[in-house]
Amino acid sequence: MRLLLVTGLSGAGKSNVLRVLEDVGYYCVDNIPAKLVPSFIETCKSTEPKIERAAIVIDSRERAFKTDPNAISNIFGAQEVEYQILFLDCKDDVLKQRYNETRRRHPVSTNIGEGIRIEREILQPLRDRANYVIDTSHLKPLELHRLIEQITSDGTELPFRLIVSSFGYKRGIPMEADIVMDMRFSENPFYVTELRSLSGLDKPVRDFVLSDKAFVSTLDDVERMLKRLIPSYKQQGKRRLMVAFGCTGGRHRSVCAAYEMYKRMQNECYTVLEHRDYSSEAEDIEQRFGSD
Repeated sequence: MRLLLVTGLSGAGKSNVLRVLEDVGYYCVDNIPAKLVPSFIETCKSTEPKIERAAIVIDSRERAFKTDPNAISNIFGAQEVEYQILFLDCKDDVLKQRYNETRRRHPVSTNIGEGIRIEREILQPLRDRANYVIDTSHLKPLELHRLIEQITSDGTELPFRLIVSSFGYKRGIPMEADIVMDMRFSENPFYVTELRSLSGLDKPVRDFVLSDKAFVSTLDDVERMLKRLIPSYKQQGKRRLMVAFGCTGGRHRSVCAAYEMYKRMQNECYTVLEHRDYSSEAEDIEQRFGSD
């Protein structure tokens, strides 16, 4: 198990770092009391499948439990796991500006300047022991994202995750989709009696749908677009893209399109296939027309 202790000044970007760590496969816990760390580690070890990478945020809020920063390091050092400390620093004037913009209260003091000073004193022992110190004063979110990926990647490139999904418009467009393709321009197998109870995963339906040259041409265009865009998404630090194919009910044309695109893109990146409304539409068809 690899454990990362994320700490640093309030307003330096710990929340942004946690989001990046979650994207690259870390199980993240924010503001856990240091005394609970041994129990947390044992829980991770006993879970099936085991949690191999975890990140814990411990910062100046720990003083509510009256735990000395030196004791925090000792607690981590006593565990039989590999651990590292990532400390996020930031210039005082930038921190003040960020607090003024968000109008948030500093966790240590009602006076922002005083809070920053006290917090630096509290966290100095952890900064002295940190494996990585990142000054976020002038870092753009993408630059911080890349730095965290470099720290956690162990020299290996992180996989890009492409999610290919099908859905039915009558149940709404999936809000998490990045690219939505409307496949309702093609003839609907629903109105062919012998195909109605089947789905886009069945060969008769696929043969029917793929006989439409416009349908196949559209898939060709989407494939070329994805192969062109994915490298650019990677350069921008993105590791996930969801393309959703829609038809009326989400059982025939969209399922066929998603399945075909999944097969085409499998060798390009880590590809996942999802059918959101497949089962729901099957139940609707059975209720309206029977199981035959």
